[in-house]
Amino acid sequence: MADGEPIQIMGAGLSGLAAATILAKAGREVHVHDIRDDSGARFDGDFQALENWSMDVDFFDQLVEWGFDISEFKATEFQVVDLIHPDDEITQAKSPKVSYRIVERGTSSHTIDQGIKRQALEAGVKIHYKSRVKEEDCQVIACGPKGTSAVAYGEIFHTDHPNHIGFQLNDKLAPGAYSYLIIIDGVGLICTCLWRKQKKSERFLNETIAWYENHYPNLNRKPIKRVGGKGDFTINRNYKQDGRYYVGESGGLQDFMWGFGMRMAVWSGVLAAKDILGECDYEQEVRTQLMPYVRTSVANRWLMNRVGDGMFKRMCRAWMKDQKKRGDGLVWIGKLFKPTFAKRILYRLVSPFMLEKDSKAMGRGVRRMPFRKAKKRDVWQQSKQAEEIGKQWDAIRRGGGKTSFQDDSDSATISDK
Repeated sequence: MADGEPIQIMGAGLSGLAAATILAKAGREVHVHDIRDDSGARFDGDFQALENWSMDVDFFDQLVEWGFDISEFKATEFQVVDLIHPDDEITQAKSPKVSYRIVERGTSSHTIDQGIKRQALEAGVKIHYKSRVKEEDCQVIACGPKGTSAVAYGEIFHTDHPNHIGFQLNDKLAPGAYSYLIIIDGVGLICTCLWRKQKKSERFLNETIAWYENHYPNLNRKPIKRVGGKGDFTINRNYKQDGRYYVGESGGLQDFMWGFGMRMAVWSGVLAAKDILGECDYEQEVRTQLMPYVRTSVANRWLMNRVGDGMFKRMCRAWMKDQKKRGDGLVWIGKLFKPTFAKRILYRLVSPFMLEKDSKAMGRGVRRMPFRKAKKRDVWQQSKQAEEIGKQWDAIRRGGGKTSFQDDSDSATISDK
């Protein structure tokens, strides 16, 4: 790529804007294209978690090192998290360090999307919204998911409950995955994640909301909107192909186990920019710095796909036992996410059976984790309370309440039925 040639980036999310900012600060002319109205529109109003246990380095320290101003967006720190066992026992995972940072996604000024966008514009990046470009005409591909491996459904609501976060392992409410409660400054989110494809999937969210209302009786929930979206989990043979850099979800660079992806999105965008500037080899750096964690998460996902509430309960007990021993709840969960020799071997054994080839990946050798079939135990009737919650939402929706589901790079593909 000639030094004076404008750089075209497909996607104005975190990974695309991170790459654009680094390049523009180095004096390059950068154009970012996105089919949506604004950065963050795909997740508008959603809370998302930045975990702080999978790597030894703090993600916010990385952001500062890369030249980003972390004061440009709001982040709420938690050192204590409710760990909710599948038998409804509620314990607390605690650490003297930050366990989670919760950031809001979307188009409001305090979101991480808008904070990174402002820094990109200040660096001189030219952003073109409602702009559709071809993949082959761009140097950085950061357009998000193309397929579906899992989905999430949530409800955002007003509440007078203090700031709080709860993480629940429950195979009924969240098949193969987890549900969670996040409350930040009077706004709450209850969400359930489905790693198995379901019929009438909205019942999972209704039942999850009913569970949290029963166990957190002071929520005083007043629904605002419902949100949802998909996760696309892939392994690529090539992360750089024909002069194009595939970053973030476009490169499959995220956690297969629980879906954490923001750190790798920004990190991969930074690495792509540095390669373009001649400062590193993107393919090599991705394989050295990021892929060990991705492969570990594939092994973890294979294990998660084969267990139910019994194993989830043992996991929770082991987590709490280790915390009591060490005085830090991050140690046990950190070990689960970090690469080991055993996980490398397990990845090699199971990945050929977990992933399916994508024939439309422009020669990159993409293998995708398919959306798994439902199990017999996933078929159940909503409780009366959950049915009433569904009726409550229908009334709010008819009165103007929004239901927004994440789009992929081309069209809306998530159904709530």
